[in-house]
Parts: sequence; structure tokens; C-alpha cells
Amino acid sequence: MDTLRIEGGQVLRPDMTVERADVLVDRDDGTILDIGTDLDADASETLDADGCLVMPGLVNAHCHVSMTLLRGYADDKPLDAWLREDIWPAEAALTADDIRVGAELGLVEMIRSGTTTFADMYFDVPEIVDAVEKAGLRARLGHGSVTIGKDDDDAWDDIEESIEIAREFDGAADGRIRTAVMPHSLTTVGEEYLREAAAEAHEDDIPVHYHANETTDEVDPIVEERDERPLSYAKDLGMLTERDFIAHGVHVDDEEIALLAETGTGVVHCPASNMKLASGMAPVQDMLDAGVTVGIGTDGAASNNDLDMFDEMRDAAMIGKLAADDASAVAAEDVVRMGTAGSAEAIGLPGGALEVGGVADIAVVDLDAPHLTPANDLVSHLAYAARGSDVRHTVCNGQVLMRDREVLTLDQAAVMERARDAVTALRDRI
Repeated sequence: MDTLRIEGGQVLRPDMTVERADVLVDRDDGTILDIGTDLDADASETLDADGCLVMPGLVNAHCHVSMTLLRGYADDKPLDAWLREDIWPAEAALTADDIRVGAELGLVEMIRSGTTTFADMYFDVPEIVDAVEKAGLRARLGHGSVTIGKDDDDAWDDIEESIEIAREFDGAADGRIRTAVMPHSLTTVGEEYLREAAAEAHEDDIPVHYHANETTDEVDPIVEERDERPLSYAKDLGMLTERDFIAHGVHVDDEEIALLAETGTGVVHCPASNMKLASGMAPVQDMLDAGVTVGIGTDGAASNNDLDMFDEMRDAAMIGKLAADDASAVAAEDVVRMGTAGSAEAIGLPGGALEVGGVADIAVVDLDAPHLTPANDLVSHLAYAARGSDVRHTVCNGQVLMRDREVLTLDQAAVMERARDAVTALRDRI
């Protein structure tokens, strides 16, 4: 048996307790064989976790990974103006090669900061599939469709592309890649297209993922036109089921929170993007109290401006307290669960917990740093003090993607150089 042993560290268990233990991994099937002390096995490979916390790999439940190329391109604007005046025109100039290198740049960033799984909505998805397969991460991918401003033929072509991409690549990369049908939002895709997308997706047992209730501009038009809230509209369209998940959910009322809990639809909280675009503060504690599955996502690097899930967990805790006007809201344990098991559950992928028989998606956090000293409460440190740069090793599906802060599956220097060149050419085209 081909095995990996992560030895000498402390392990974060699913109940948020920490114990000193080793982790033994079956690299052939990518699962955890055992967790404990005095493990009776000679491993094929070892990772030194002395002075480290071994935790589940982080799960970035909503992003647009290739937007790394637009990091810092347009800032300090509200969402609608930012999209229409800057981002959408820039994206129109992206080539398939740009999408590939932007994806690889984002994957390097995620591997380096302990993220092993992510959900992504973008276009030229085959390029992202290839990049993920090479990098070794786990992902749920989809083509983001927009129908506003298009004639009927072009609109249907875009929806059909999302459906066909989801069908073609579901199960790619030996099962590490799953897919979703991804209409952009309830206001950027027309009703007939949304209804068809949901029906086709669910016929193939594929989830639907979309932006919802991110700003009041995504709420008010639906209320005014239909005299119902956006998530009630989504339910009518068949887009609010236990396999589906929405991004943001900032402006949800009590009835919509109850709908999310009743249907089992996941919500991906993107606090940094919501703050930067002044979209608002999501009522995360209310959703947790109602039993809604809540995960965390960074959104794209153009609106964040990084893909560091440790930053995102800290932001989620801080803004959660402000939103609830309660310092005890969105506590450290809650936010770490949201960034791991909650995100995995929301997007319907394995991971988020270290347990025997579960997938070996693991981040090893080096605790030997002034900002992580003293080690009074390691769960608190993960929520409030740790940084992506503290990650020493990253493992996904039993394979070592980063050892001692060196990414093994992608050439970091070459990716960064290609990204710089791509952006120079992109800016000339724009």
C-alpha cells in the first residue's frame, strides 16, 4: 500500500477539539486510514508536522479563479458600476490562454494558503478543468451564463453552454472535478432561461449555483416586478433545492432564511467582497440559528483582492458580529466550521473534516510564529490570527501539493511570469 504519514503535529478533530496525533493516508484511494498515536504502519512518505496544527483543507465555496488577472484592476466602486464599467469590458478581452494562466495563478495561491477545494463560476471552463487536473485540487466548476443584453439565440446558446459544460466535465480528473449549471444571477438571466437551466441540471442530478440577494439592486427589481422576494422566485423556478447553493445571500429576510433552511439550499458567505463593494452585511448568525448550511468563499480576486481563506474566515467572524450587534455571534468554532465542513456541505463535495475513511484533504499550519504565540486556543488562532502564509504543507486526495511551502504540482515562478505577460497584453487590448 502506498501511504503518507503526517507526523508529530496536533490534529483538529471534527468536534473542534485538538489532540496530538499522527495522520496516516492511503494515497492510492486518497482517504485517511487512521488518526492517532503509535500508528502501526511504515509509510511510503512522511510529512513533518512538528510544531504544527493539522487541519482539514479549506474549502473556498465561491470564486472566479481566473479573475486573478484583474486583481487591482478596478477598485472602490459599487457592484453594478464596477461590473458594467470595468470588469465586464475587461473580461470581454480575455482569451482562453488568459483564463488558463489566471486559473493557474489562483490555484498556486490557494495551494499555498491551504485551500484544497473550491467552487468556481467563469467561462472557457475547459481551460480551468485542465489547470485543476494538473494542480491536483478538488473543485466544482461551471460556466457562468448571462442573458441580459443578448438576443434570444445568443442567450439560449449561453445557457446551453452552461448545461453542456456541466454534463461533459462532471467526474473529470478522476472524480476530483464535479460540476454545476451556473446562471449568473436571478436578475442577469431571464425567467425562461433560468427555468430551463434548473430543469436540465436536476434531470442529470447536477446542482445549480448562482448569485442571489447580493445587493438591494438584486432584490428590489424582483419585488417590484413580481411582488415576491428573490428566493421565493428562485423556489418557483426550481432553483432552491438541497443540491443547489447560492452566493452571497446578503439581503435576505426572515422568510427567505426559513426557505433556505426548509429546502436545504446552501449559502456561500463572501464577506470581504461584500465589504469592499459595500454590498451589505449578511445575517449569518440568523442563518446558522435557523439551520441553514453556510459556507465561505473569497469571490474573485478582483473584488477581494486575494484568495486567502484565513483572511476570509476572520472577516466572516468580524462582520458577523457587527451584523448581529453581538460580540458572541459567528464565534471562532462556527467560522472554522464554515470555512471547512460548512463549505464542503454547501457545494456538495467531500472534505472539510479529518476522520477515518474521509478524503485526505489536509492543510498543515505552522504555529511557530509571533502572531500565533502563545497557543492559548488554536481554534481561535485559525479564526482570528492565522494567515495563508502560515501553511507549511498542503495535501489533496492524498497527494502532496505543497511540501515545506514549495508547490510541487505547478511551477510557481513560471506561472507568475506568464501572468505578468498576459496582463500586459490584456491591458493593451482593453
